[in-house]
Amino acid sequence: MHATFRQLKMLLALAETGSITGAARVCHVTQPTVSMQLKDLAESVGLPLYEQLGKRLFLTAAGEALAQTARTIQFEWEAFEQVIGRLKGVESGRLTLAVASTAKYFVPRMLGRFCAEHPQIDISLQVLNRDGVVERLKQNRDDLYVLSMPPEDVPHGKAALLPNPLVVIAPPDHRLATGKPQRWQRLQTEPFIMRETGSGTRLAADAHFAQLGLTPRIRLELGSNEAVKQSVAGGMGLGLISRHALAADPREDGVVVLPVSRFPVPSSWWLLWPEGKRLSPVAQAFQQHLVDLAVTWETHT
Repeated sequence: MHATFRQLKMLLALAETGSITGAARVCHVTQPTVSMQLKDLAESVGLPLYEQLGKRLFLTAAGEALAQTARTIQFEWEAFEQVIGRLKGVESGRLTLAVASTAKYFVPRMLGRFCAEHPQIDISLQVLNRDGVVERLKQNRDDLYVLSMPPEDVPHGKAALLPNPLVVIAPPDHRLATGKPQRWQRLQTEPFIMRETGSGTRLAADAHFAQLGLTPRIRLELGSNEAVKQSVAGGMGLGLISRHALAADPREDGVVVLPVSRFPVPSSWWLLWPEGKRLSPVAQAFQQHLVDLAVTWETHT
C-alpha cells in the first residue's frame, strides 16, 4: 500500500469540507487534481474512501480509518517540526483546540496571554456543544479539549483547570431575590430555564438535583447560556448557569445570583487529550500555560 502526505492531506480536507471543491480550495489545487489523487489513494487501499449522500461527500468506514491514521501522522509530523524549530532557536507551530460553548467566556482570554508570549504560534479554536467536542476527542482531531463533564466512554488524559460553579439566577424583582439566604426546598415550586439535555451544565445540574431529591419544574430547555440569561431576565423562571457565563456584576446581564443552600453546584473545567497521545511541544507549552494561569485566574479576573 502506497500513500503520500499530499494524498492524506487531501483526504482530511475532504472530510472537513464534505466536497471535492472544498478540499481543492483548502489544499490550493484544482478539483481534478484532488479527484485524481483520491482515486489513486483508494486504489492503493483497495476500498472506496468516500461516498456521496445528497450534495455532500462522506467518508466510508475505510476512509474514516485512514483519516484517523492521517491525523496521527499529521500531529506527529507537526510535533517533529516544532522540535526542529526549537533546536534552531525558532518557536513556531500550530495549536488546535476544541472547547465547550461555556468555555468561550474564559478560554479566549487565556489564549490571548499565550499568543502575546508566543506570537509565532498559529491558533485554531473550535467552540462547540459538548457532544461536538466529545466527537472531536474521539477522532483525535485537535491537540487539546476543554470540557466541564469529561466523557466516561472515551479514554483520555486530563488535568484540572478551573472551578466551574453553577449558580441559581433570577430576575432582580423575583420574590426570592431579597439578598437573604434561601433554603433549597423553596426551589421546588419554581419554574426553571435549563440548558439542553446532554450539555455539561445540564448533566451536572441533573446529578445535583437527583442528589437533593428535587425534580425541577422545567419550563424551557435552551441551547445557549445567552438564551438562558435572557429568558431569566425576562421573568420566565429561574436559571442554573455557570458563574463564568455571567458578568462580574450579574445585574449587567439583567439577573441576580440567589444565595441558596446547597448551591452553587460544584463543578470543574478540565483540560483533556486522547489517552496515550504524545502532545506536541506547542500543546505541552499551552497545557502548562493554562495550568499555571488557572492557579491565579480567580483572583485576577
